[in-house]
Amino acid sequence: MYKLIALDLDGTLLNSDKQISSENKAAIDAARAEGVRVVLVSGRPTSGMRESLEALNMVSDDDYVLSYNASVVQKVKSETIIRSQILTGHNAKQLAKLAKKLDINIHAFSHQKGLITPAHNDYTTHESVINGDTITLIDFEELADDEAILKVMLVDHAHKLSAAIAQLPAALYEQFTIVQSAPFFLEFLNKDSNKGIGVKALADHLSIPAEQVICMGDAGNDFHMIQYAGLGVAMGNATDDIKAVADHITVTNDQHGVAKVINEFVLNM
Repeated sequence: MYKLIALDLDGTLLNSDKQISSENKAAIDAARAEGVRVVLVSGRPTSGMRESLEALNMVSDDDYVLSYNASVVQKVKSETIIRSQILTGHNAKQLAKLAKKLDINIHAFSHQKGLITPAHNDYTTHESVINGDTITLIDFEELADDEAILKVMLVDHAHKLSAAIAQLPAALYEQFTIVQSAPFFLEFLNKDSNKGIGVKALADHLSIPAEQVICMGDAGNDFHMIQYAGLGVAMGNATDDIKAVADHITVTNDQHGVAKVINEFVLNM
C-alpha cells in the first residue's frame, strides 16, 4: 500500500498549458480520500507553487510542500520548516564569476531579495513569469557572503548552455548538487539537497518507508527522488536518463500520466 505520492510540477502534474487536468485532480482527490499523502516537489519557489496547491486544496498545516528542488521542506499553511539546506552569497558570487567566464546568464533566489540577476535576459524573465516573481537587478559581488541563497541557476539557450556544461570544472560536482531541470536551466543546490533527500526527509518525518513512496517526474532534477522511491515513475515525455532509472514509465503529462499511475497503483482501478 502506497502512503506518499511525490509529484514534480512542470512536465509532470501540469500539462503543456501549465494546468492541472480534471483527470489528474480527480485521481489526487480520490487518493487523498483514501488517506494517501500527496505532496508537490518542484524546482520552483513555494510562491510559484501556490496556485497548484490551492487548486488541489493542499493548503492546510497537515499539507507539505518541497520547493527549490526540495532544498526547503515545509508545512504549507504555517510555513514551518521541516528541513532546509541552502546556499550562501559566497556561493552565488563564485558561480557568477564562472558564468561571466563562460559568457552565460545567471540568476538566483535570495531569501531576502527574491529573484536576482546581474542582467536582464529572456530566461530570467521566463522564470519570473511562471512564478509571478519580480526581478531584482544586482551585481552578485554586492551580496553578503552569508546571505541566504536558495539556489543559483545558469540560464541560457540550450546549445549555449550545453557547451558551458561541458566546460564545468569537476570540482563543482563535489561542491554542489547540479541538476538540469530544462534544456535552458542548470541548477546549483547545496550539496546536501536534492529531491530524493527532501522526499526521504519528509517520509521519515511521517514515518513512511521508501517502499511505500511513489515519486513521479520528467527531468534531470527528478532523478534522485525517482531513484529513492519504492515506485519511481517517469513520464512518457521524460528525458532518457529519467526513463532509465524509473521502475515504471507512464504516458505523458498531456495524457494525464499522473492520474493513470494513481488509478493503477493506488486506487486499483
